Amino acid sequence: MPNDTIKSILTRYSCRDFQEKMPSEEDLRAIAEAALASPSGMNRQLWRVIVVKNRELIAQIEAEGMRNIAALPDSSIYARILSRSGKLFYGAPCMVVVPIAKAEPGGAELFDCGIVSENIALAAASLGIDSLICGLAAFAFAGEKGKEFKRRLGFPEGYEIGIAVLLGFARQPGGKPHQLDMSKISFVE
Repeated sequence: MPNDTIKSILTRYSCRDFQEKMPSEEDLRAIAEAALASPSGMNRQLWRVIVVKNRELIAQIEAEGMRNIAALPDSSIYARILSRSGKLFYGAPCMVVVPIAKAEPGGAELFDCGIVSENIALAAASLGIDSLICGLAAFAFAGEKGKEFKRRLGFPEGYEIGIAVLLGFARQPGGKPHQLDMSKISFVE
């Protein structure tokens, strides 16, 4: 039987239909602290962790993201969202926004951002909270509206959106993680 950490990893899935129920303040604080515990290249910690519980603000960010995605020349992303629920944030009552600053060499901050988002998702899973790592949230932070959202969320100067992680409880509990493709594992001796 795997330990609790491995159980959280193996059972975590991307929730795409959230209830309105907000996770507890205590759990959100624990998740935010788990994000801060993330390792980063040379310990630069070029990220911030912003827990957003304001549903009206989340709805505004979602609407702007959908507007920007709908305007893309390739309509496949927009069509996929519409086919799933028509909502970019799937009704999540809470999201953690992770702004990042540029690193040298460029792009290193993206690895760190990925680690932070995974720590958030796994901490949430360990507490019985469902999540979705949402890279598409970045579309909401373009243009003048994006500048307004950065200001309202308190992005530090020079920081840009890295990723968002949606948090809440599944409307229909029991979602399944993706199937493991064991052919992707190899051992070299």
